[in-house]
Amino acid sequence: MSSTHLTRRTLLAGATAVALGATTIGATVKAAAAEQAQVPDVWREFSRSPFTHPQIPYVGRAGHRGGAARFPRPRHFADVTEYGAVPDGTTDCAPAINRAIAAAGRAGGGTVTIPPGTFRIDGLIHIGDSGVVLRGAGSGRTTLFATKSLTELIGVYGSRYGGDKSAWSWAGGLIWLAPRARWDSLVAAVRSRAWPFEGWTGNKRDEWTPLTAVEPARQGSWTITVADPEGLHPGRLVLLRLADDPAHTLLQHMAGGGPGPASYSWDDKTKLLSYVPYEWPVRVTRVRGRRVTLERPLPLDVRPEWNPQLTTHVTELTGSGVEGLTLEAVETPQSPHLLDKGYNGVALQCAYDCWVDDVTVRNVDNGFGLVAASACTLRRTRVAGRGSHHPYFCREGSHDNLIEDFTIEQRTVPAPPNTQLHGINVEGLSSYNVWSRGEMQMGTFDSHRGLPFADVRTDITVNNNGRHGGDVSAGPLFGARFTHWNIRVTNGRAGLMKIDGLAPYSATVGVNEVTEFDQIDVPDFTGDLHARLELYGTTDAVRPSNLYDAQRDF
Repeated sequence: MSSTHLTRRTLLAGATAVALGATTIGATVKAAAAEQAQVPDVWREFSRSPFTHPQIPYVGRAGHRGGAARFPRPRHFADVTEYGAVPDGTTDCAPAINRAIAAAGRAGGGTVTIPPGTFRIDGLIHIGDSGVVLRGAGSGRTTLFATKSLTELIGVYGSRYGGDKSAWSWAGGLIWLAPRARWDSLVAAVRSRAWPFEGWTGNKRDEWTPLTAVEPARQGSWTITVADPEGLHPGRLVLLRLADDPAHTLLQHMAGGGPGPASYSWDDKTKLLSYVPYEWPVRVTRVRGRRVTLERPLPLDVRPEWNPQLTTHVTELTGSGVEGLTLEAVETPQSPHLLDKGYNGVALQCAYDCWVDDVTVRNVDNGFGLVAASACTLRRTRVAGRGSHHPYFCREGSHDNLIEDFTIEQRTVPAPPNTQLHGINVEGLSSYNVWSRGEMQMGTFDSHRGLPFADVRTDITVNNNGRHGGDVSAGPLFGARFTHWNIRVTNGRAGLMKIDGLAPYSATVGVNEVTEFDQIDVPDFTGDLHARLELYGTTDAVRPSNLYDAQRDF
């Protein structure tokens, strides 16, 4: 494996040349020099040490199957009309669609198709088995018209942190991809008002067992040494589990380390502390004695004081997807902030190597959600209609996801009083996620506290009119290695776009000139943030123009 990646590194010169674009024969030396000047120093540095750079994360394997360009095409199993669905816009088709999906799951997987037309659904659609794909005829041809909210369908969902907030403001979807047993336990907990944790280790974070201890290793390593390799084999999904110590050195490490994070007050950040241990799902690709190779490089150092382990987890949902449809909720006024009823779009939870492609959601409270979801791809997705609280949310330890070719449309009605607009959200120790090639006609880059780190936003046009959220008890807005690369801010607002004064060990590269107004933040950490700012005041001048696409070549 290591030799493979060394070989990829040797191809860097060629990859960089492609990113820069070849000069035509006979081009002047001056023109070539001008083109070369648009390559920032930080890119050249990253190219020499892509897996360990202090400001830019390596995200070249983010997304389904390491960022694969194509999604699987499981065999056709059934059409929903064979189970009683009728595209008349009045018959409740949710039971028929769910029967077809469940039958495909019992058969070991397959594709369930929905023909063109409008299908009314008075219930939510649940994909709970691996290898099941729900495919419409295209987002402009197949519509699921949802008439009820998650509050009506499941019940009131309160926050485990107290207060009168509705957790449907950040959880669940009217199309919900989650492993069946995990989903059943979540629904049971909500209905019994035992507000759950939502991640890979169950409602009380106790559904895991140790597999083996892990010896010390450095961030960026593809191979680790374990105490006992028994039970590990290529293809197995495991959790790397890192616990914090009393001095909070794990959290400091996530923030880049040094005097600023060392002097920060961590003990009173109770919501943030609830997110640790850090749980990172990853597949094993090779086992040679006690040496285990992973499909992605380590996101953090592995140190003895954090009790590093590979562990089990709840059974994952994998190889499932939703494609080619529009989910339109009945139009209702947007609810006051944090009181959403749950007219939510598509949620992926405890899902790994799953995807959403060519899907539009309209008139939703929250659009597309990643909740303890990893290595998933959202491609060609769109949020439209009356306006959303979270058009995209990424939380509860979601890692290595790819959201590309996405659109947030301008709302069709004015925002009601006391509502909130965020945008592309990330929080809760979520790491190594990518938002690429986006058009945001409204919203912002919502780092929602909870110390997300090593996330990338690249090649995005944004009308920066949203606001970030996040409880003070959730701690810092940013951890280390946040990167904003080639960002076009159409309204000139700096907040959460130009982050060199906010994010530690970060990079802001190729952002047009912006100014501070509206929500203005101060850094969480004192002293030198070790942040990089290059090609500031330019538009589409940086090369490579898309940081994720360029990293795919490594």
